[in-house]
Amino acid sequence: MVDLEYIAMFLNTLTPKFYVALTGTSSLISGLILIFEWWYFRKYGTSFIEQVSLNHLGPWLGGVENNNNGNNNTNNSQNNNQQSVPECKVWRNPLNLLRGAEYNRYTWVTGKEPLTYYDMNLSAQDHQTFFTCDTDHSRPSDESVMQRAWRERNPQARIKAAHEALEKDSECATAYILLAEEEATTILETERLFKQALKVGEANYKKSQSTQHLGAHYEAIHRRDTNVCVYVRRRLAMCARKLGRVKEAVKMMRDLMKEFPMMSVLNIHENLIEALLELQAYADVQAVLAKYDDISLPKSATICYTAALLKARAVADKFSPEIASKRGLSTAEMNAVEAIHRAVEFNPHVPKYLLETKSLILPPEHLLKRGDSEAIAYAFFHLPHWKRVDGALNLLHCTWEGTFRMIPYPLEKGHLFYPYPSCTESADRELLPAFHEVSVYPKKELPFFILFTAGLCSVTALLALLTHQFPEPMGLVAKTFLNTITSPFNFLVEKLEGVLPSNLWHQLTRL
Repeated sequence: MVDLEYIAMFLNTLTPKFYVALTGTSSLISGLILIFEWWYFRKYGTSFIEQVSLNHLGPWLGGVENNNNGNNNTNNSQNNNQQSVPECKVWRNPLNLLRGAEYNRYTWVTGKEPLTYYDMNLSAQDHQTFFTCDTDHSRPSDESVMQRAWRERNPQARIKAAHEALEKDSECATAYILLAEEEATTILETERLFKQALKVGEANYKKSQSTQHLGAHYEAIHRRDTNVCVYVRRRLAMCARKLGRVKEAVKMMRDLMKEFPMMSVLNIHENLIEALLELQAYADVQAVLAKYDDISLPKSATICYTAALLKARAVADKFSPEIASKRGLSTAEMNAVEAIHRAVEFNPHVPKYLLETKSLILPPEHLLKRGDSEAIAYAFFHLPHWKRVDGALNLLHCTWEGTFRMIPYPLEKGHLFYPYPSCTESADRELLPAFHEVSVYPKKELPFFILFTAGLCSVTALLALLTHQFPEPMGLVAKTFLNTITSPFNFLVEKLEGVLPSNLWHQLTRL
């Protein structure tokens, strides 16, 4: 044991130059550590000190986070990363609501417009593409009235044009479609109008089917009649789902997919997945995913998050983060966590809506895949399905943020999917109403040790500067600080010296 009297004597002999050198050296060392930590974080996306602590000190302290997640699905990662970076293409929302019976009701209650002009303009373009063709001159109701109706910005003008078309031709299926979408104020009324449209549409479809091979003129008519028929049947299935006739809706969707397999652009399988989840027919959902969750097919939040939900369902009710941190993750838990990480990387905005840390709004009629608009559309319909599975939201809460530790830094590099597009925020701003705060892709936060090192470097640099400018006062402050720290030890030594025998005390001081 070193005599504290010698320590006190040593401190009293220190000059201000020593404190200047000490604080300057400390500032230099902490600055070098900060530079190294920043370089390591920029290259590998994690803190070197934190990584060493978890890998080497963690097992000694009891419990270590399982870091095997970063090595999963390597082959899929390589294949997906080879895909070219897509542009921000806007897609039709497979589960878009009805304007008259749903969107307008929201406006009546809140006074807010849930749809943007950009979104409605895209729908108008879709309707013109689906429900018109260049040969409509033979059908005055479609040519002179309905084509104008789809382009009208004012809802009342569109409805008026649809009634005018029906006055000219009582068998104008597209006029019934517009009235069902926008004039009907209840789902039952909407369903009734769609049934009228289907009756007319199927008659036109059968008529044009027999003449489609006679030339391009007849082929265009048949293509338009097919679009009308598929659109109406799909909307009727959605009405049945909204009215609680879920089994009937599932049958209608299956029949539609079987009869028109080439109409995959409408993503009817996403409607089917949602309806099957409502029935809790998880085996049927898995069968649909097996067909559409393929590496060659475009992904969606519905595909990725439903796959994660099914895997979470197997382990979520018994999952405990405390137990998992001690014993590690089981194979089933690892599969569930990997599926959640995959889903979050595809669309990182969804968890905040599922965990209800961000308020939901009505989904738009169009969405941007991997964007906030897609996250809203998914969570709006699928949040009840996550709540129905015990522990699923808890598992999501415990694991989803770990995704950002796995993705290579910078985040735009991607991991299991092609790089995340940088244009999503501006595109979502056009699709979502002004009163909604658009979710921005979560940026990887700086690790604690980089912030700590930066603070330490700043403090020591400031102390070095003050010591250099005011050596005498700073030396006095340093001595006072050191004396304050050593005073408890001096008090303890004095007590021990008074209590212990002199011979024992001398033996201890010689050590």
